[in-house]
Amino acid sequence: MKVGTSDTATGSPEQPPLTPDLEIRPWSAFAHRDFTWLWVGGVTTTVTMFLRMLVSSQWLYDTTGSAAQLGILGFIQFIQMPVVIYGGALADNFDRKKLMAMTQAVVFVSLLILTVLAASGGLLPWHIFAATGVTGVFSMLGSSARPAMVARVVPRPLIGTAVATNTATMQVAGVIAPLLFSAFYVAFGVTVAFAVATAIAFASFVSPFLIRTSGLPDGGSRRTTWKSIVEGFTFVRKHRILPGLYLLDIGVTVVSFYRMLFPIFADQLYGLGAIAVGPLNAANSLGGIFGSMVVYGTDRFPRKGLLVLFFTLVYALLLFAFGMNRAGPGDPIHQMNLLIVDFQFNMALLFGLLIVFGLGMTDSVSMVMRQTIVQLTSPDRLLGRASSAHSFAAMGANNLGQVEVAFMSGAIGAGPTMILGGAVSVVVVFAIWVGIKGVRRYRYDPAHPFEAYEGGKPPE
Repeated sequence: MKVGTSDTATGSPEQPPLTPDLEIRPWSAFAHRDFTWLWVGGVTTTVTMFLRMLVSSQWLYDTTGSAAQLGILGFIQFIQMPVVIYGGALADNFDRKKLMAMTQAVVFVSLLILTVLAASGGLLPWHIFAATGVTGVFSMLGSSARPAMVARVVPRPLIGTAVATNTATMQVAGVIAPLLFSAFYVAFGVTVAFAVATAIAFASFVSPFLIRTSGLPDGGSRRTTWKSIVEGFTFVRKHRILPGLYLLDIGVTVVSFYRMLFPIFADQLYGLGAIAVGPLNAANSLGGIFGSMVVYGTDRFPRKGLLVLFFTLVYALLLFAFGMNRAGPGDPIHQMNLLIVDFQFNMALLFGLLIVFGLGMTDSVSMVMRQTIVQLTSPDRLLGRASSAHSFAAMGANNLGQVEVAFMSGAIGAGPTMILGGAVSVVVVFAIWVGIKGVRRYRYDPAHPFEAYEGGKPPE
């Protein structure tokens, strides 16, 4: 069967044609119109999400002056976690294009309401909490539909390239959103910033309708039962490596999550307000992009588990530096202000940007390595559930971490909170090193890409 024809026996959807002698490049997927619109939807969805969270968090902190209020935002997102598992099942039983459009329509309407409330002067903290809850639930319901469409919009030989392109550009979106935040929230206020987020959300709502490929599930409905979910978690629990990876992520992130709490750090560590939030977020995302490139250089290093532990340890040490590098009123370094194009950067902030860049880089390398090990050590029939467990652990840790770090920052200060987080993270790394030996012993032989093994020798 030629590439690009449909299999009438199985009823699988037609894939776009691929010229046999076409040289595959990083941008090859964009030759296919449907992928371009899927990509546009993904980028605009990610920018909308980041911008909404940045504007909501900064306005809430500016209005209330309470770190605990930002912790509540994290708690609201945490209680949404079960929706992640259900969203994956929904993507296998519903038209994926309609699912993407419907969920983004809810995000668009919610942001439109926040814009109107802000413009009328009637915006209140509970509006932010309600919008966060509603948009979070619907975003999670649609989050599995987009990756499930990739195989529909590019030929099979380009799937890997398409996934890599999506991953890289999502990191870029993490840079664009903070820059938009700095440009519009700092200069024009909350109303204009929410209006910009609303306009971008409209693009993410429209883009699925421009995809021509069918979004209907292949081969009819496949219902995910409670029994299959239990089977997946049983597999993860008995696995020799995955519990250690998930516990490592949870143990470190819960005591150190900082990304959605930059308003607190910009205020308490550097004596600056919203003007520092955008650069801190952008530096973190740039570090994530650099970390993704670092991963390419580790392809032939077989000890993937050891790499996870190493980069997580470096992440923990950077937390110490992040907590100790501060310039509050009265500190000598606070007086050494550098005026750069009218931005009130100070020396501590410049060092902080470098530290946050390093945090983003090491976190990105560790995250990609964990995802790679999940892929290499899980059988195909359980891969979806193993990946779902990884997402559940990672996102749950992020949300719990937002709650913990926000309340601790309010109680003992942002700097001591990060120092404490670094100390706990070091303990967690060494506990996993000693207690779950499968992680540090795990090896992968690049000469046998379909064989994953533990110990010093590949299988005979």
